[in-house]
Amino acid sequence: MCGIVAYYGPDRAYDFLIKGLQRLEYRGYDSAGIALLNGDLRVYKNKGKVSELVDLTKGKNLEGNRGIGHTRWATHGEPNTINAHPHLSQDGDLALIHNGIIENYATLKKALQERGHIFKSDTDTEVLIHLIEEIQKAEQVNLFEAVRLALNEVVGAYAIVILSERDPNTLIAARKGSPLVVGISDRDGEYFIASDATPIVEYTRKVTYLNDGEIVSINEGNMTLKTIENVEKSPFIQNLEISLDALEKGGFEHFMLKEIFEQPKSIFDSMRGRFDKENLTFAMRSLQEFESKIKNLDRIIIVACGTSWHAGLVGEYLIEEFSRLPVEVEYASEFRYRNPIVNEDDLVIAISQSGETADTLAAMELAKERGATIYGICNVVGSSIPRMTHAGAYTHAGPEIGVASTKAFTAQVTVLTLLALGIADIRGKITTERLREVFAELDNIPQKVETLLEACADEVIKIAECYKDARNFLYLGRGYNFPVALEGALKLKEISYIHAEGYPAAEMKHGPIALIDEEMPVVVIATKRNYYEKVLSNIQEVKARKGKIIAIVTEGDEKVKEIADHTIEIPDTEDCLTPILATIPLQLLSYHIAVMRGCNVDQPRNLAKSVTVE
Repeated sequence: MCGIVAYYGPDRAYDFLIKGLQRLEYRGYDSAGIALLNGDLRVYKNKGKVSELVDLTKGKNLEGNRGIGHTRWATHGEPNTINAHPHLSQDGDLALIHNGIIENYATLKKALQERGHIFKSDTDTEVLIHLIEEIQKAEQVNLFEAVRLALNEVVGAYAIVILSERDPNTLIAARKGSPLVVGISDRDGEYFIASDATPIVEYTRKVTYLNDGEIVSINEGNMTLKTIENVEKSPFIQNLEISLDALEKGGFEHFMLKEIFEQPKSIFDSMRGRFDKENLTFAMRSLQEFESKIKNLDRIIIVACGTSWHAGLVGEYLIEEFSRLPVEVEYASEFRYRNPIVNEDDLVIAISQSGETADTLAAMELAKERGATIYGICNVVGSSIPRMTHAGAYTHAGPEIGVASTKAFTAQVTVLTLLALGIADIRGKITTERLREVFAELDNIPQKVETLLEACADEVIKIAECYKDARNFLYLGRGYNFPVALEGALKLKEISYIHAEGYPAAEMKHGPIALIDEEMPVVVIATKRNYYEKVLSNIQEVKARKGKIIAIVTEGDEKVKEIADHTIEIPDTEDCLTPILATIPLQLLSYHIAVMRGCNVDQPRNLAKSVTVE
């Protein structure tokens, strides 16, 4: 949530800031702003998208080789120009951009107001910059020390960057709970700062990811890294492996459509080199290193949010079927706020595309304190979740820019499939023959996805045209396909703003059937290997009440075709791998309906890609 960029170097900062904000706009697009420093400090900001900020700055003084920029997802205060970042100190010397939430801002604000501070916005961010200003003046300390002391009074999450007009050769950045990465140029004295690496990769491959409680100071072209306790540290510098091509649309109208069509590659990359179907061996070091722990597991807990939670539900089916271990799938946001039973013999699997989901990180921290082993599944190298885990696996899906997650879901399910098989193998719960069967079919999945994308495209567009004006959708599935129904409904809600609900097919009779009439489209995942006859009965129940059936069926199915209004065929596969294939047409259906309704597919209203606040 919220995108941060900053530049310190010899070139004009504006050019990097605007391009960086455009790359980070998926993190928030309520408002945008920049601050430039060239003798004086100039702030330009407005409600709306980065393109509107570009229009605002035309003809303005854009010189300056120090600068900070921000694209906002509103938390405190409505999206408007006054609440947009950057925010200034009372005397106008300091400019601050911020991602996160200052939880004790109200207490701090009241105390500052009693001491004469006047606030222009409704944000928690303005409170922080006023606090830093006051400490700097009262304590007569430099900017770094003022920031450090102020952050010791703050409760909450933050990633911040600060400029000072009086101290133009200094730039300060810090993080706690919200991501921040520093790019280090090959040119002396040039640095780039951003919420993630996507704006930086074009300029340098060398980066350091800040850890919680770290503050970086760039002064006179030199970088110093310290903790909030004032302990100096050596930055760990690593090389980025992101391709620039992955950050562009590549000829597609939207990032979401591009990412849907990237799934044959992202699924393949997520399993590449991790198993040998000929020798039936795993090459997942994260499993090998914890073999003794896996053999003695009592239970697995999966924590996640949103689409990752749906992937976790598929993981529950996979692990329980193959490994015969009890699995609990928890919303991370709820897990942390009750008093869950977590034991030392539990394995907690945390799933997050960004690796920065605030609730998931907090759930992991709680489980870790209680002695559980933490295993992370995440897509972003260098993010917080991999650094907090005992072990884990990257999904290798590549950058996902569209806010509605697509390729991340299928990549997560792919990794969870490998994990379930690996745990089953270590625990001796799967036969060699069965392992070979699933491996062989998993190996075929990328090609089947590619075939499916081409085969179903025209039919999905026709269906979208029929139902683009519907007000409600119902999604039904059984077994492995129940989480697919949930995910399909979520996608439609996220990007088309049509109300949609996913249900286990058998639960339809326990309430949702009351909603069905001739105007209600019902999407049913009715593949042949998954409780086929029972799902047929559910379809008949919908048709008896004049509901419209859109059925996802196995290639060659004739029974469902006779009664459904529309069918989309997917290739036959193992029951356990059906979710990967069945979700593809549902992603496309949501996409095309949203486009036909004139919705902003890549940047749906009120949503942000990385939920780094509660």
